[in-house]
Amino acid sequence: MAEETPTSETEAKSDEGRQMPGRFGIALNVLVQMVLVLAIFLGVNLLSYRYYWRQDLSPVESYTLSSSSLSYLRKLSKEVEMTVVFVRGSPLYEYLQALTEEYRRNGKKLVKVTFIDPTRDLERTEQLKAENGLTLDQSGILIKANKRSRFIKEEELIITTTEADRENPRVDLRGEDAITSALDGLITGEEKKIYLVAGKGARVEADVETVLQALAELGRQQNFGVKALNLAQALPDDADGIVFAGIKYDLSERELSMINDYWLRKRAGMLFLLDPSAETPKLDAFLGSTGIQPRGDRVLYAESTASGPKKQFSVDAAFAKETVITRALQDAFTTLSGQSQSLALANDNQQLREQAVSLQPLVVAGGRYWGEKDYLSELPLAGDGDTLPPVVLAASSERGAVADERLRVDSSRIVVVGNATLLDPRTRLSTNQDFLSACLNWMMNRERLIGITPKARPLYRIQLTPKQHDLIFWVTGLLAPLLVLALGLSVWSSRRAS
Repeated sequence: MAEETPTSETEAKSDEGRQMPGRFGIALNVLVQMVLVLAIFLGVNLLSYRYYWRQDLSPVESYTLSSSSLSYLRKLSKEVEMTVVFVRGSPLYEYLQALTEEYRRNGKKLVKVTFIDPTRDLERTEQLKAENGLTLDQSGILIKANKRSRFIKEEELIITTTEADRENPRVDLRGEDAITSALDGLITGEEKKIYLVAGKGARVEADVETVLQALAELGRQQNFGVKALNLAQALPDDADGIVFAGIKYDLSERELSMINDYWLRKRAGMLFLLDPSAETPKLDAFLGSTGIQPRGDRVLYAESTASGPKKQFSVDAAFAKETVITRALQDAFTTLSGQSQSLALANDNQQLREQAVSLQPLVVAGGRYWGEKDYLSELPLAGDGDTLPPVVLAASSERGAVADERLRVDSSRIVVVGNATLLDPRTRLSTNQDFLSACLNWMMNRERLIGITPKARPLYRIQLTPKQHDLIFWVTGLLAPLLVLALGLSVWSSRRAS
C-alpha cells in the first residue's frame, strides 16, 4: 500500500511561495481598472453621441418633420439663422424647441438656432429689435437667410378650432408649415402673388372682405401676397394665381376673353369656389372647356324618418388618394357646409386629350349623397337626371401636363370646388384650410410645399358632478393621508415589537 503524503505540509509549502501584493500593487491595479472603466464610459458616450437612433413616440408625431421639409433641407444651400423669441413658460416653448432642433439636425450644419426669453434676456431682446426693426408685440420666430429676414408671429404658428366637438376644442400646431414656407420665400427671393376677384358680387357683400382676410391669412402662412382684383382692369402680368370665391354675377364677354387668354398662357393658375345658387352660364361654359363642368344641382342626402322628411345639404366627403394636391390628406375626411353642386369631368373628350389636359377628382362625397336637380322638393329622391355616387365636389385640370415632374412648371392649372364656403372663417375646418393651401401651392408650381400638415394637439375637458368633486376631495384630503399614517404606524409598531 502506497504511503500517503500529508496535505498539510503541501499546503504550507505553497502558501510560503505566495506573496500578498503590496500597497503599490493594489493601488496600481485599482488605478488601471478605473482608467479602463472611464475609457469604456467615454467611448460609449462618444459613440452614442455620433451614432444614435431617434424615435418619435408622440401620438401624432409632433416632433417629426414631414417628407416635404426633409427633402427641402437636403437641398439647402444657404446658411439659415433662426431666433426663437418665446417665454420659457409658454405652452409652445417645448414644441418649438423640438421643432427647431429637427431643422438644425437635418440642415447639413447650415441651420443655426438661438433661443431668447424676452422677459429674462432684456439686453439681447432690445438688440434684436434694433438690428431687425422689430416691435415684438408678440412672440415669434425670426428667420434670416439669403440676406433677407422674416418674422413669424405666434398667431401664425397655431390655429384653435372647435370643429370636432365644441366641448373638446383642438389646437393645430402649424410651426413646420410656417417655417418651411418662410425658408422657401427667403431663399428663392420672390414672393408669389395671388389676386382675389372682386366686384362680381357674393351671397353677402360682407363676404368679400371676409374672404380677402382669410386668403391673406393663408398668404402669411404660405408666403404669398394677396391683392384684390377688379376685372374692369387688365389682368396683372405678375399674377401667379387668380381666385374666384363665390361670385354672384356672370362674366362679361370681355372678362371671359381675358380669363380664357390667361388660361392659354404657358403658365397660369386659377381657383374657383362656386356658389351653386349663382346664375353664371358663361363662367360655367368656360369651366366646361377646361374639362370640368358644373352640374347646377345640389349635393344632398334625404330620407323619411319617424319625425318627418329629413334633408341634409352639408356634405361629408373624403379626399382623393391619387393626386399631388391631396396626397397628405388621403386618410382625412371633411365636411362642406352650406350648399354644394357636383362636377362632371370630361375624361373622354378627344379635344382635351390633344391639348394634353389632365383631369383629376380631388374631393368626393360620401356614398349616401347624390346630386339632386329637384332639391327644393320636401323629400327628393335620386332619379333620372340626378348625379349618382360617386359625386365629385372638387376637381383639378392641368393643360400641358407631362409625366416628367421637372417640366410641369410650364403648365396651366385650374382647381374647381362646387362650394363657396371654404374660405369662410365661420365654418372653416382645418382640413379644408390644408386643402386650399395645397391647391394654391399646386397652382403656383410649389409642389415641394404640399404635404406639410398641422400637428393636432387635443384639449380635453373633464366634466365632474358635485358628487364627484366631493368624492375626490375626501379621497385626496382625508382618506389618502390616513392610509399613509396607518402604514407608518404599522411599520413603527412591528419594528418596536421585534
